[in-house]
Formats: sequence, C-alpha cells, structure tokens
Amino acid sequence: MIVSTLKKPLRVVPTMPQRPPQANIPPTLAEREFLRDLVSRHVDARRTTLVPPLVLDELRIEADAVVAQAGVDPVYRDYVGVLLNNEVWQEHLATVPFDRRLLLLPKCLRVEDKCPAPFDEFGLLCKQCGLCTIQDLQEEAERLGYAVLVAEGSALVMALIQSGKIDAIVGVSCLSVLERAFPYMEAAAIPGVAIPLLQDDCKDTAVDIDWVWNVVHLTSDDRTRRLDLDALRSEVETWFTADALESLLGPVDGDADRVARGWLAADGKRWRPFLTACAFKALQDDPSQPLPESLCRAAVAVECFHKASLVHDDIEDADAERYGRDALHVEHGVPVALNAGDLLVGEGYRLLAGCGAPPEVCAQLVQIAAAGHRELCLGQGQELAWMRHPGAVKSDAVIDIFRRKTSPAFEVALRVGAALAGANEETHRVLREYSDALGIAYQIRDDVEDLATDHDQHAGAQAPSLLLALACDKAATAGRDRVMTMWRDDRDEFRAHVRAEALDDRARALLEAYKEQAIRTLPALHSASLKGLLRRVVGKIFRVEIKGWCSEFETRDAAGRQAGANAAG
Repeated sequence: MIVSTLKKPLRVVPTMPQRPPQANIPPTLAEREFLRDLVSRHVDARRTTLVPPLVLDELRIEADAVVAQAGVDPVYRDYVGVLLNNEVWQEHLATVPFDRRLLLLPKCLRVEDKCPAPFDEFGLLCKQCGLCTIQDLQEEAERLGYAVLVAEGSALVMALIQSGKIDAIVGVSCLSVLERAFPYMEAAAIPGVAIPLLQDDCKDTAVDIDWVWNVVHLTSDDRTRRLDLDALRSEVETWFTADALESLLGPVDGDADRVARGWLAADGKRWRPFLTACAFKALQDDPSQPLPESLCRAAVAVECFHKASLVHDDIEDADAERYGRDALHVEHGVPVALNAGDLLVGEGYRLLAGCGAPPEVCAQLVQIAAAGHRELCLGQGQELAWMRHPGAVKSDAVIDIFRRKTSPAFEVALRVGAALAGANEETHRVLREYSDALGIAYQIRDDVEDLATDHDQHAGAQAPSLLLALACDKAATAGRDRVMTMWRDDRDEFRAHVRAEALDDRARALLEAYKEQAIRTLPALHSASLKGLLRRVVGKIFRVEIKGWCSEFETRDAAGRQAGANAAG
C-alpha cells in the first residue's frame, strides 16, 4: 500500500534563506511557500488552542513565535501574521455559503491610466473592459453568489456586516490596509481571509490570482482542500526509484530493459502521474486513505507513455539534449533509443491491463490511453508535415497542433485516475475540456520560456511555435518571408523582433486566457473535491512569481483617496 499524503507528514523543513534586513522586501516564491507551509504546520500543531478570532496582540505573539522558531527574518512578521489569521479562519470560511460572503478588491488593481470605470459611494463601478483582473474576479465571485466591492473603507464594510447579510469576508489589499482593517474584522468576529498584494505602490498593482481563486471557491464540500499537493508530488517521485520500478515491473530483463528503465527513472517534472493521483484522490469518499497499488501502476504507466513520446520527439525534432544531458538517441544511438521508446509504450499498456482493477475498468484504461496515443501521434504528424515544408503559419494552426499533441497527455493522466475512481461520463467530458485548455497553456508557456533563454533549447527542432505564428499573423503578406528568414537563420534577431512587436506579451495573454478557460470548465463538475483540486493544480503547474511588495503608507493612502475622489468627481 502507498502511504497517505492527506495528513501532512512530519519532515525536516529547510531553513528559509536569509537576506539583509530591509523593510518591505518582497518574498521570493520559494520563501512565500516556505512561510505558508510553516504557518500551516504551526496552526495544525496548535489547532485546539488557536481559536478565532485572534486579537491583534495574540496574532503578533504567534507571528513572533513562528518567526523566531524558524529563524525567519523579522521583516516578515506582518506577512506571517496575515497567513496565521487566514489559517485559523479557513475552516470556518469553508462552511459559509457563497451568497453570505463578501469579496473586497482594491481599486489599485485597475490600470489607472486607462480605466474607464467611475466611482460612486460604494467604490469602483467596473466597466468590464478587460484591461485588469478585477473583471474576471468580480464575474466569477458574483456567479458563485458573492457580494463584491471594489473599494477601501472600513465603515462601508462594517455597515454590510451589521446589516446581517455578510457572514465572511475575502479581502485583497496591501499589508498596511489589512492592518488597519483588522480591528473591525476582530470586533465583528466573522471569518476573514486576506490575500496581500504582490506589487509595490498604490497604482497598477498585482495579486496572485490563483491564491484568490482558491480562497473564493473554498467550500466544506471539498474534502481535498487541505491536501498537501507538494507532499503528494513527493510521494509520486518515490514510485520512480530503481527499487520501486523493479517492484512494479519485475527484474530488469536485458540491455533494452535497462536503457528503458533508466530513462523512465530519469529527471522530469512528473506532472502526468501526479495528475493521475490527484484525480483519483479527489473522487474518493475519504481522501485520507492510502493510495492503492492499482493507482500507482496506472500512474507509472502514464509516465511510461510520456517518456516514450519524449524519446521519439527528440529523434524526430533532432534535439540533442533533454534534462540538461544528452538525449537518449545521442547517448545510445537512434536504433537503441527507438527500441527503448517502443518498450516503454508496451510497458505502459502492460501496467494498465494488469493494474489489478476490475476487468471492465482495465479495458476502459487501455481504451483511454490508446485514444490519447492516437491523437498525440496525429498532432505530431501535423507538426512533422509542416517541418518538411516550413512556411508562414497561422496562430490557430499552431494552437491546433498544441491541442492534438500536448493536451492528450494531460487528458490521459486525469481520465485514467478518474476511471480508477469510478467517474461517470460527465466527469470524463469535463476532464477532456479541461485538459484541452491546460495542454495548450502548458505548450504556450514552454514557447514563452524558450524565448527568454540565452540559447535556443530546440535549435535542431525548427518546429512551429506560437511566437512564430503571432509574428506571421501581424506581418503583412510581403513581410512574412522576412519573419521566416529571421526565425530560420537568426534566432537572436527573431527574439528582438518578437519583443519589439510585443508578441511575447500577446503570447502571455493567450497563456492566461487558456488557463482561465481550463478553470471555467470546472463548474460543470458535480464533485466539489475534484473541482477544487483541479483549480489548485493550475496554480501548481503555472507558478506565479511575486513581483514586489505592497508598501502603502499613510501619506500614499491620502494621495490615493484624493485621486479617487478626483476621478469620481
């Protein structure tokens, strides 16, 4: 049996990297996740004594204790205090119906110089122009039943609380505003969860959208909301050690098996087997139960298919490196690599057919994998056909290639886990749509990241990218030949052209749009646990780096309020 990861395991937590003391320094992504994990463990250990509402002095004492115990720079005390308050209220917030919650957003999330929205006594009246994140957050929250305000002002919030119509608040703001609002929240004794802004100043700020979405959708029906996804990923990693693979696949049988097994155990993000485990766990009546061996076998099969596709892709695209080392065909030669890839495909089907599930479920797993395998090959065929005769390409054609060659791997991973858990056809339909958007977003992210590298990671590939397609879309007919020449002969010049035309910004906008599309498929799911977990998976795969820190001081507050009054007038 596989050890359960629902309850957070006791493990040694690395010391948070120390930096020179400085007020309002931004936490890096690693530091932020370290702090959230630290606070979660602290509250878990003191769940019976940390009873909300915590008064401000109590919160400061607890924050000081966390900071001192972990050796964290004291500059993070206020941030830790916010996380502590969130953690003690989280379970309470989950029980409050959506239509009894208030989402409070700051007006500084808007693009101030372009925002057409006026103000009234209740705050910003969003015009749905799509220039900032306010529209998406407001639309989704109101769809769920929230009351939404884009405003600052404790008097207005207190009036809503005293009206008896609001039983919980989700607030987005900078630390200084959160600190001033805390006494009112404490006095009302209602659940309040706060998401600090990520960017300095009071203008054109930013917030971790995934964090906001997770909190906005928090519900007690989601039995996986406290699932430690990092611990689950760590558990999945243990399935690919040499000993674990021998236990699942049997002893190594000759040189071909040794090469294939070594490639299967090689580096990789393991997103696909992780997704298989996520889908299965979310559909369990009790997610705290250990994962069965049938799930482990199926998840390893999913990784077999993925690793086989990488072997074949590297040969077809003439890529010499993978995972920062020689690709398999470079290390062992093309014939050996092809054979190893084929062997992994066979191992994948062998694992699915013999995973130990009922015969009808095993047949369904094989059918899901075969359909995905076929679609992936057809998508790769489209790409190879273009590579034989490269020319100006449209963005919708590239998106279609992504849909066919990248999305199927995510679909197979999720649907295999769901099928093992007994999911119905409607769930499989939603997983297909979710995977479609997730795969496209994932491939766009790779294209954008490749642009940022100092060298072309796929110099031999010459495969069509979204950035090439966007450049062709924007160029006049006569200019497309020049675009293709730059792309083929001088990648540095092509990168400069992409940046000069802001095509990388366009690609990032499409990335966000497809991430959003993936999330918007989820309301059709009847399982709150699967819905909540898949929403968190998007945030896990597409990590957001913090850009800055909100250092809104009283003098800036006054200036901001005056600017708002002028805009309203």
